[in-house]
Amino acid sequence: KNHSLPSPPVAHRLCSGRRFPASPALFCLSPLSFHTVFQTFMKNVTIYTDGSCLGNPGPGGWAAILQLDGTEHRREISGGARLTTNNRMELSAVLEALGTLREPCVVALYTDSQYVCHAISKGWLWGWKRKNWVKSDKKPVKNVDLWQRLPALLQRHEVTFHWLRGHAGHPENERCDELARTEAARPDLPEDTGFSAENA
Repeated sequence: KNHSLPSPPVAHRLCSGRRFPASPALFCLSPLSFHTVFQTFMKNVTIYTDGSCLGNPGPGGWAAILQLDGTEHRREISGGARLTTNNRMELSAVLEALGTLREPCVVALYTDSQYVCHAISKGWLWGWKRKNWVKSDKKPVKNVDLWQRLPALLQRHEVTFHWLRGHAGHPENERCDELARTEAARPDLPEDTGFSAENA
């Protein structure tokens, strides 16, 4: 059986390969009920991400593993930059993984980055966005070029972030770490155009 990650969205929005029901009764649902019904037509994906930097700043790599739940379909993606930071690579892994999904999905995302998890769980991301990417201490948000890409992805997908302790023997986290380190060691890494010494 050929399983694949979500296919490109179309005007009427397909979920799990089925057209969303057109029953008039559907539109009489409360917002919460409508949200619950819509979720049942979305694919469930588990994502593991990691970032690595050989020196901070220094050459870095990011990696992600995407698993379509209930199937054997799995995909590994990775990349890197020749001068960057560990936080930028951690965040890049999340962005690239979510950007790979071609239709709205329910996502369980596992990362060992407290930098990423705290920005979501503590509501910092949405506060930064409301305040035009300025922190409570009146200083500009670091890595703003990357953070600015995340809200749209979180609005498109139902994402739950889970913190995973790094280097604790979890096979998927260890694999992501291996991929990210391999990328960081490549001699032909591209430039991280968003990196600046002030962000380091």
